[in-house]
Amino acid sequence: MNLLAPVSTIMTENLITVGPEDNMKKVQEVFESENIHHLPVLDKGRLVGMVSKSDYLFYRRGFVKDQAANHLDQLRLKTGKVKEIMTKGMGKLEPSDRIQAAVEVFKENLFHAIPIVEDGFLKGIVTTLDIINHLSKDISNSEQIA
Repeated sequence: MNLLAPVSTIMTENLITVGPEDNMKKVQEVFESENIHHLPVLDKGRLVGMVSKSDYLFYRRGFVKDQAANHLDQLRLKTGKVKEIMTKGMGKLEPSDRIQAAVEVFKENLFHAIPIVEDGFLKGIVTTLDIINHLSKDISNSEQIA
């Protein structure tokens, strides 16, 4: 992997997003139907936050054991809003920033996704998994050459 290449070369585009006023039921549906761990939160097309699967699971407070607790949990999912649990003020990169910058952000912080933003608008996302997948491709390619 060329760490000097722009982060736009490895970012995921065409993202599934939610809005700050969406209820937590929508977040649940996305996490259950898609193989993703981070949901960007957009307001009028601009990035205002991020909800991770960990944020969602913490909101759920574990597994429901009885019918009354299940009813309460379902009610919380329908009435709770994304804006109540989203992370605000997260680090961002621009599409032209280098992959090395993303690696440095991941090394220094405890989050696993970086939104890629241009003029306030979300263009993509880079995760630690994107970095690992591209490193893995490089390793496979070098083994085939050898």
